[in-house]
Amino acid sequence: MYGPLVHFIKAIDRIPTRFNVSVMLFMACLISYMLRVNMSVNILAMVQPIQPKQSMLVQLSNTSNDQAVNQTKIGHSNVPDYGPRYNWSSHDQSIILGAYFYGYLISSLPAGIFAERFGGRNMVGLSLAFSALLTALTPLAADSGMWATIANRVALGILGGFLYPALHNLISKWAPPDEKGKFVSALMGGTFGTVITWPLVGVLIETLGWSFAFYIPAAISAIAAVLWYIIVADSPAAHPRIRSEEKEYIEKSLGDTISKSKLLPPVVSLATSPPFLALLVLHFGNLWGLYFLITAAPKFMSEVLGFNLAKAGFLSALPYLARSIAAFLFGTVGDVFRRKSIMGVTAIRKSFCIFSHIIPGLFLVGLIYIGFDPYVCVAIITLSLGFNGASTMTNLQNSQDLAPNFAGTLYGIINFVGTSSGFISPILVAHFTAEQSTMSEWQYVFMIGAAAYIVPALIFVVFGSGQVQKWNEPTVKPSATNEHEHT
Repeated sequence: MYGPLVHFIKAIDRIPTRFNVSVMLFMACLISYMLRVNMSVNILAMVQPIQPKQSMLVQLSNTSNDQAVNQTKIGHSNVPDYGPRYNWSSHDQSIILGAYFYGYLISSLPAGIFAERFGGRNMVGLSLAFSALLTALTPLAADSGMWATIANRVALGILGGFLYPALHNLISKWAPPDEKGKFVSALMGGTFGTVITWPLVGVLIETLGWSFAFYIPAAISAIAAVLWYIIVADSPAAHPRIRSEEKEYIEKSLGDTISKSKLLPPVVSLATSPPFLALLVLHFGNLWGLYFLITAAPKFMSEVLGFNLAKAGFLSALPYLARSIAAFLFGTVGDVFRRKSIMGVTAIRKSFCIFSHIIPGLFLVGLIYIGFDPYVCVAIITLSLGFNGASTMTNLQNSQDLAPNFAGTLYGIINFVGTSSGFISPILVAHFTAEQSTMSEWQYVFMIGAAAYIVPALIFVVFGSGQVQKWNEPTVKPSATNEHEHT
């Protein structure tokens, strides 16, 4: 086995190292989301279908599709056998689905500071490895009860919260300015992870049972952790096998925006910086739309549109496939605009908000008025999240603009605030669908989602910036810290 590993390392070393690093950034995000979103589909197979108070024939899905998984009789004679089922109420399920984000919230705030102090490589590698272990233990936790399952998901969220700030720290060290769009697009590996996971989980549940929908993703995560340590280093200077020409090119392109010393984040400056606060709001709006669809789309597809689990998983993943493709396209276009000086960085960030936030919000409004056909609903949701792929050129990249030295810290802070949407949105959905789950109830949810997209975009257009802020170098005298814009 040692021989093939050596040949594998030699083969990947023929490729530019920064390309290999970007591929691993993509894979780390893919795995993180695979372990994050699998519960959204799995839980449909883990629970007893919700019953009304009257003991009579129940139709949980307001659809004429008699084959829908959620249609059953009292006594569950028609419920498929995918493994043990638990009596978790709709409220219980919303807590379980939101538990990941409680943990994510805890760690995302300090994660950027940790990455800047200790390096992003170990943080990501350990996150992947221990997440694999916790995911494999989920069936055991579920058998131990609801609170054990919640604890498992909170711990998984804590590990996941370290990931993205650490990845932004690595991007700040590895990505030349005119390649940053493509590097940040690699973070859409999470979106692609959703694309793969929901159909995969649906098939695994219906063929092997829901426990394997945890075991197999856990095994994939363990393999990815090993590859991560082989391929990635904290910086070009720390990589043992990078070619000297490539190392010099990256370091020269970054110039003096990255400090060699370990700086403390300028907390007061951040709290009073309009461009950063505008980014904070913009990121919250983006994550509201994203997390709402992650936690609620399978429920909507299954209960309202009447698709079975496998089909619901596949159709729920389509919007994420669109987002992955659009993210790369928007990232490439943005890099071209920047490299050829077609637009300044600030102009790029603000104008791309039309695609990343405003158009997705308008599509959700459209869903309320024209989304009566199941496939029309799927198409509208796909277009909404597809255009949101432009976030690679707005909120996902702006922390790199404002303060390359603190890119991880900035992203950790905005993720800390934005992640609150991950547990608020399931509670919101549970509130509106507590009695029944029909399009009438979901219209309120979609309207709130539309506002969460559009209002932050308007705030960012007024107050946002793409300039390096003077507090990027807090230890340097003010005269040496004039704001400048990357070109």
